[in-house]
Amino acid sequence: MSIPTEPIGSIPRPVELIDTALAVQAGTASPAELEAMFDAAVRDTLAEFDATGSPVVSDGEQRKFQSFWTYSIQGLPDLDAHGFEIPFNVGHIRQMPRLTRGPFRYRTYAYQHMDVAARHTARPLKQAVISPSALSLLYPIEGIDGYSREAFLDDLLAEHEKEVRGCLERGAHTVQIDFTEARLALKIDASGHLLQSFIDLNNLALERFTDAERRRIGVHTCPGGDRDSTHSADVDYAELLPVLFSLDASRFFIQLASEPDRPRVLAFIRDHLRPGQQAFVGVINPLDPRVETPEEVCERVLEAAEFIPLAQLGTTDDCGFAPFSDDRSTSRATAFAKIRARVQGTAMAAARLGMPDQ
Repeated sequence: MSIPTEPIGSIPRPVELIDTALAVQAGTASPAELEAMFDAAVRDTLAEFDATGSPVVSDGEQRKFQSFWTYSIQGLPDLDAHGFEIPFNVGHIRQMPRLTRGPFRYRTYAYQHMDVAARHTARPLKQAVISPSALSLLYPIEGIDGYSREAFLDDLLAEHEKEVRGCLERGAHTVQIDFTEARLALKIDASGHLLQSFIDLNNLALERFTDAERRRIGVHTCPGGDRDSTHSADVDYAELLPVLFSLDASRFFIQLASEPDRPRVLAFIRDHLRPGQQAFVGVINPLDPRVETPEEVCERVLEAAEFIPLAQLGTTDDCGFAPFSDDRSTSRATAFAKIRARVQGTAMAAARLGMPDQ
């Protein structure tokens, strides 16, 4: 396929895996049982990806319990539960933990998940990692005695670099930095100062990699996606996109399918996408229970091709299908049917555009 297409990350976990995790918390199942469930879920996810024809696959974040945001710190002793809150538009709130002392270190690195997934597939593997800007919200406003914010950020950037570099060294096709808090930053602070601080921090991280390494590093943005709801879809994309492309990454995975005015957003992408950057536009809406047809995806790709040069165009899903492990709003069957439609529809559009198969 001459138009590249990649998934975002999370695939709904099997119900049995979710139930077993809850049973472990309740003391009615063993950690060994949960580990077996994790391994089975990863194997099944990669087999399902293979069946869709997806040229790039992931482990579906099956082991990222409890969420894509906190997987690296889950189980650390230096945290309490009363951190940054993320309100969603249907009324529920996701709450991050708060750091209580330093030094800051990850407990789990995403490259460890790659090590497991690589045993079960020969296809190019993509790995998503959480952004430094998201984890910067762990540090409390009031500070931590004996551990300054500056020291924390130095530790955070070192841990992020270690994680990304570990994925690259293991041959990751793409390392995707999840930057879903970008649009949320504008909702919290309409002046744009918070967003710019996030951009600056993430660029400090990206500076640690060579040009060749950054060609395999991408950034994902969306207004959140949890229990068929969002946290910042009401924020105008026009406020985000000009700033987003100042990130020194090569690939941008951009929620688009669920936008009410796609041509307007595509015009902003066209006007601000820099040479050497590639825009993977969302052609699948994970929050819509209806499965898109390949023909519908094809039309969305053709629409995007009217604005974005073909050499800089790719396709993706708007966001992951289950970023939080307890989200049962979408079935695995629906998620993979949507992915299959994306793969087929992207190929149809490439043919319509006269682009040869790779």
